[in-house]
Amino acid sequence: MPDDTPTTDEVWKQLTHLVMDTRDGWKRAVVERTGMPFSRTRILRRLLPGPLTAKQLAAAAAMDAPATTVVVNDLEERGLVIREIDPTNRRSKLISLTRAGQEMVAEALATPDPVPAELAALEADDLRTLHEILRKLEH
Repeated sequence: MPDDTPTTDEVWKQLTHLVMDTRDGWKRAVVERTGMPFSRTRILRRLLPGPLTAKQLAAAAAMDAPATTVVVNDLEERGLVIREIDPTNRRSKLISLTRAGQEMVAEALATPDPVPAELAALEADDLRTLHEILRKLEH
């Protein structure tokens, strides 16, 4: 009798599909709400915990350095971020959110994000089980 236990790779693929492939509508709504390409919102969200260098920001957003610079230049022109000399390394600059940038992130995150139909269709017991499993996976 074959083992029908899924591999962790199979489960991960299912989870990422559920989340990543159902967010297009939300991303479009964020773009409409903020008036900016979604890549700008991604960068702003990475700055919520605090200032980052351009290199750190590029790594956090999984973007290359030139693309990150283009985005940061645009956000700076919009008054959403500022660049300041890094006090620990004067050759480097820290990028941080302005008050307007913080408000823009809040606006983007306030965009309604409807639950995927597949999740909404789960029975209460299945939803409870899934919730318990996901709580175990949180760090």
